[in-house]
Amino acid sequence: MARKMLIDGEMGKPDEADVHYDFDLFVIGAGSGGVRAGRFAANYGAKVGICELPFHPISSEVIGGVGGTCVLRGCVPKKILVYGAAFGGELEDARNYGWELNEKVDFNWKKLLHKKTEEITRLNGIYKRLLANAGVKLFEGEGKLVGPNEVEVTQLDGTKLCYSAKHILIATGGRAQRPNIPGQELGITSDEALSLEELPKRAVVLGGGYIAVEFASIWRGLGATVDLFFRKELPLRGFDDEMRAVVARNLEGRGINLHPRTNLTELIKTEDGMKVITDHGEELHADVVLFATGRIPNTKRLNLASAGVETDAMGAVKVDEYSCTNVPSIWAVGDVTNRMNLTPVALMEGTCFAKSVFGGQPSKPDYINVPYAVFCIPPLSVVGLSEEQAIEQANGDILVFTSTFNPMKNTVSGYAARKNSHEAAC
Repeated sequence: MARKMLIDGEMGKPDEADVHYDFDLFVIGAGSGGVRAGRFAANYGAKVGICELPFHPISSEVIGGVGGTCVLRGCVPKKILVYGAAFGGELEDARNYGWELNEKVDFNWKKLLHKKTEEITRLNGIYKRLLANAGVKLFEGEGKLVGPNEVEVTQLDGTKLCYSAKHILIATGGRAQRPNIPGQELGITSDEALSLEELPKRAVVLGGGYIAVEFASIWRGLGATVDLFFRKELPLRGFDDEMRAVVARNLEGRGINLHPRTNLTELIKTEDGMKVITDHGEELHADVVLFATGRIPNTKRLNLASAGVETDAMGAVKVDEYSCTNVPSIWAVGDVTNRMNLTPVALMEGTCFAKSVFGGQPSKPDYINVPYAVFCIPPLSVVGLSEEQAIEQANGDILVFTSTFNPMKNTVSGYAARKNSHEAAC
């Protein structure tokens, strides 16, 4: 899909022969990448429109909100729950540091959820103001393509608006998927997990990725019995193997029951919750089952075929190194492209897009040495190559430095988790 990029100053210059468009840029999706691209394009002088589904804490095909997954139903609300769960351990540690907690300490789940909802509602308003202050026109409704230079927005009352744009940017993100097993409708995804009316006492989590270990940590930290099922020997496939083992030990040390190389085959509704059946014939009872089995790009309702936009087998929009699709007027950034699905990366892609198309500065996103974190308890952070990747790139000629230590705080509190670092140098 390679194409010649114009030199500095050539991109974004109006051509007198160009037809008139309602917008220089129309963005479908107002998450991190879309908002960044729209604001920066407007700062370069472009006339920008953007559409987003109406706000609600739980997303669906017709619900969304300005701010996107990270702000509304991902990183931000999840970290609020992680912070809340971590306080339980801190209170226990405090006893060993001389604090006499004589009265019973109660936890109010509904209060935490209320505070979480207040915060994401506040952030939703901030993102709207950011767009308005940049001069970006926001349309609330569902957007889709009707051609290479035309979008249709269906508003809440069913009214359809059509706009033309010289450039269209797809930034609709992704959504959680469910496994195809009997009773899958009884389970929930991370969206619903952030807004449960009642805190579960018995939780089952299916998945070995960061979402799975994070919610397992949250629920266990708040007192639930947690069983974590995953297909591999260790959770967090793709991370450094030694650090994966450390995370597994820490999860078990906190009382989370790990079930490696085990999948769920069926959920059955019961009077007091549900029965969970595994591929090893085990049966468990749970109040909630979380499917943390990956996310897929949000392209199903975009009508991409109307403009001939190509997607891969997962439905991700195919783009070149400048985030352009096979249709020269249509671009895509963020999780909808399934490149590196992280909020800072979507921001980078949106910035590079605006620079390339409207700033006269052809810019490619740089995916080297992107840091990322897993908000399990305790957390894991990573930057650079894993040991396995370093060995592959250096043909085995590397130095590996590891360190394990017990923080001084833990010597008094009695907390079992140790700190670990793992560094590979080519």
